[in-house]
Amino acid sequence: MELYEGFEGIKHPFRNSVITIGNFDGVHKGHQALLASAVEKAAQIGAQSVAVTFDPHPKQILCNGDHPPLITIHEQKAELIAACGVDVLVTVPFTMEFAAIEARQFVVDYLVGKLGMKAIIVGNDYYFGRKREGDIALMKRFAAEMDFDVITPEWVNVGEKRISSTRIREIISRGEVHRAPELLGRFYQVRGTVVSGRDRGGKLLGFPTANINLSDELCPASGVYAVAISCSLGQFQGVANIGYSPTFDDHIFTVEVHILDFSGDIYGETIKVNMVQKLRDEKKFSGIEELSQQIRTDIDNARTIFKDLSEV
Repeated sequence: MELYEGFEGIKHPFRNSVITIGNFDGVHKGHQALLASAVEKAAQIGAQSVAVTFDPHPKQILCNGDHPPLITIHEQKAELIAACGVDVLVTVPFTMEFAAIEARQFVVDYLVGKLGMKAIIVGNDYYFGRKREGDIALMKRFAAEMDFDVITPEWVNVGEKRISSTRIREIISRGEVHRAPELLGRFYQVRGTVVSGRDRGGKLLGFPTANINLSDELCPASGVYAVAISCSLGQFQGVANIGYSPTFDDHIFTVEVHILDFSGDIYGETIKVNMVQKLRDEKKFSGIEELSQQIRTDIDNARTIFKDLSEV
């Protein structure tokens, strides 16, 4: 997949393209359907499939930083879009100046002028241009004038509800990570750098942990989770504790992962942690011995879960 930083990065306008535009936060199944439609349509007409997204999220700029936590950091979002088979990703740096571009100028100068748009695939609720002045009806009028297609696929639902980034945030925030695959098509993943912790996992409890400085904005609810870890040394299973370690009363929020059957050194490395299933809430124990016994039980419960999941 070719990557472009803004429309200015496109030195030679594309000849033909099929475009889909959005924030694509989470790249959930609904987003995946749009991206797959763009790839399919591009193959049919001999064009390039192009995804256009924004960084930072527009709400961070338009709402003075008041925005919901992102489901995926940009690095992961780009990886997930590439996995959908898209030819080109254009990441537009979102600024107040960009937000002020009027709807016609956006279509004429950027979508048609820079990207050579022959078709656009977006949801029925798509808005564009200054103060969201452009909608699907206006896009269709532009399409008749400029000779491109406007395609609005049906929403992707799970049960009776539409898949949405808001819905995903809600279940992750409640710790219901086992429900994420039905909406995302994969486990919810967090990433972070392994840093020095308080050095009590191995020495005090007998279970060494990787202390993670999260890169992600959306963190699951406090508790203990079965997780799958990806690092430079391979793929591993583990148990993660998210929260404040109430047994120690230090009131410091941490994300710590005990990696099963592992003895490598990954300090300073960025690792990926797939959240498989919540095992229990955080709890204050009477002391080290009771906590250690509970961790053994957590590990046994996690291993049972992994046995039932072929993809972990």
